[in-house]
Amino acid sequence: MQGSCELHHSTSARQRQTSSAIASSGEHILGHDVLHSSPFHILTTPSEDATFERPVIDGEAILVYSDASRSFVPVPKVWLRDHCQCTTCVHPDTKQRLLDTFSIPRDLAVKSCEPDSAGIRVTWNDGHRSYYPLEWLAKSGRSNKSGERQGLSSLSLWGNGIKDNEPEVQYRDIMNSDQGVGEWLTLLHRYGFCYVDGTPATPEATEELLKRIAFIRHTHYGGFWDFTSDLASKDTAYTSLGLEAHTDNTYFSDPAGLQMFHCLSHTDGEGGASLLVDGFQAAADLQKEDPEAYNILSTVNVYTHASGNEGISIQPYRSFPVLQHDPLHHHLVQIRWNSSDRAAIDMPLEEVQTWYDAAAEADLFISIVNRDDYISRFKMLKWGRVAGLN
Repeated sequence: MQGSCELHHSTSARQRQTSSAIASSGEHILGHDVLHSSPFHILTTPSEDATFERPVIDGEAILVYSDASRSFVPVPKVWLRDHCQCTTCVHPDTKQRLLDTFSIPRDLAVKSCEPDSAGIRVTWNDGHRSYYPLEWLAKSGRSNKSGERQGLSSLSLWGNGIKDNEPEVQYRDIMNSDQGVGEWLTLLHRYGFCYVDGTPATPEATEELLKRIAFIRHTHYGGFWDFTSDLASKDTAYTSLGLEAHTDNTYFSDPAGLQMFHCLSHTDGEGGASLLVDGFQAAADLQKEDPEAYNILSTVNVYTHASGNEGISIQPYRSFPVLQHDPLHHHLVQIRWNSSDRAAIDMPLEEVQTWYDAAAEADLFISIVNRDDYISRFKMLKWGRVAGLN
């Protein structure tokens, strides 16, 4: 039984390789120019800094310390006015902006600045009054705002040792309290997967479990469905063939963020083992062992498709690299790896060998992904156990 669920306010900034999974990223590589000093890195964690350079008032200007220029810089008046948090400018309940930014007068000026121990009160020349906390002003000068933007929390990378301490929660805890849902989502974010024990082996119970997170996202497979190896849909997942570690939906512009697998019955069958791999851990080790290959997989785009069903070809609106990073802070956010669904490499023909060489080194990646010390194999034979994959 498989369902897929998408959170618009995602609980995680990453996709890990799981029970049919990996991830992706990048920009175009130009010619044979391969960056040897790569800006990319695996993790971004919230800043632990509790100290701030105190903003400075200089006449009618407020200056904050910029870690980009390493100096105090004036806060643009239009930006400051646009970020007024009073109830006239921001709805107190919805937290949405009420101010029409483009109605701000072009001759906007500060009439006065009045500091106190916690902030600065600004009176504008149009009579409006704003209050800006000192800590908030100080943070505005930071280049790394990803902690506030994404609500980042610590991630835990893992290998096959995870089988000795698997993240799991109880079905009853999730169904009976929002605290249980919060614990589930925290583990999903931290480890990329989480088991739910005690789930009744019925489609109805599985669907209700999914809905404790959010609505179920519909795809060409449906929203919530069960399947077996009958080729009802022309996809390798509907066969009895073994699948290598991969990520799903690489042919979507926006792959499903969360997936759930629930084995409802496996009475007299053979095989059926699934595998989990932390793609972020594999990527981290690839970067250490072959940074050039890592960079190529982060910068060269790859086309993907799903074309097995007659008259249908599903493709993303653009090509994507295997390893995808945050465009501002360059930490890894997603892996798109599915050799079965891969189409063309987005490079000139005379240069495409570069990608294959990198992917062969990334056979380092493949071999890393398929090494026994990275893979946690499991059989969903413990009835009532659901695997949630991020």
